[in-house]
Amino acid sequence: MPRAIVLPIAILGLVTAGCSTVNEFPETRLGSATLSRADGTPVGTAQILSRGEAAYLAVAVSGIAPGLHGFHLHTTGSCKAPDFKSAGGHLNPTNQEHGKLNPEGKHVGDLDNLEVGSSGSASATYSLTGSPADFTEWLFDTDGTAVVLHAGTDDYRSDPAGNAGSRIACGVVRPG
Repeated sequence: MPRAIVLPIAILGLVTAGCSTVNEFPETRLGSATLSRADGTPVGTAQILSRGEAAYLAVAVSGIAPGLHGFHLHTTGSCKAPDFKSAGGHLNPTNQEHGKLNPEGKHVGDLDNLEVGSSGSASATYSLTGSPADFTEWLFDTDGTAVVLHAGTDDYRSDPAGNAGSRIACGVVRPG
């Protein structure tokens, strides 16, 4: 094969080797939050991410009592100490009931309990219900959104909040 043809074919092979398929969309961060206790001590981070038409939340915390903790997206981007009640209820733009065990569906902000190990640390990734475009609209509406960690376990059915106890850490979701 003439050298003039081999070189362009080799370059084309290298260029196309780096191309992604439709199933390999790059990950995009839609928003992030630093979770802090009422005294302002940071205990973790949460990131809202997207890949293609899927949205998910990745969280990592430390310095938390071991056990299961309710973990939710809340409807207002405010984390006023000492009780974080300023974050409002669970994010619920689709007007559902509370909990994944509810036959009527669940709030968009209802996430599985976060299991904190004996070291006081945990990390998890949660699939979110809705597209990245939906989440951009829901998270960054006029009053924003918060991520809240509760002292107790969410029972996945008690409406409106899952009986998860007090709010022990909170973070306001910021764009990007």
